[in-house]
Amino acid sequence: MSECIFCEIIAGRLPARMVYEDEEFVAFHDKYPKAKVHVLVVPREHVPRLSDYPDSEEGERKLGRLFRTVNRVATQVLGLEHYKVQVHVGERGGQEIFHVHVHVMSNAV
Repeated sequence: MSECIFCEIIAGRLPARMVYEDEEFVAFHDKYPKAKVHVLVVPREHVPRLSDYPDSEEGERKLGRLFRTVNRVATQVLGLEHYKVQVHVGERGGQEIFHVHVHVMSNAV
């Protein structure tokens, strides 16, 4: 998906300040932060919207791994005790980039 900015970041074709990478997910600082700490957790697999994960055991496993990674990034990588997690789904839900991503934000640092 060359038109997806997150796919380009994941592929290493666009720069980002990475804070975490594994075989399924990456996390990097938001280019336009809305808090002192503002990191995006993004699956390597291109899924346009959170609601596009299948309503199945496999979809449930993928979502579970996504949010387990969000928690790991927030608490273990960033060392946050107090933070906000935000997901926008669809254009009317405020989603601007159509590749699933979870915002981890905190001003309590």
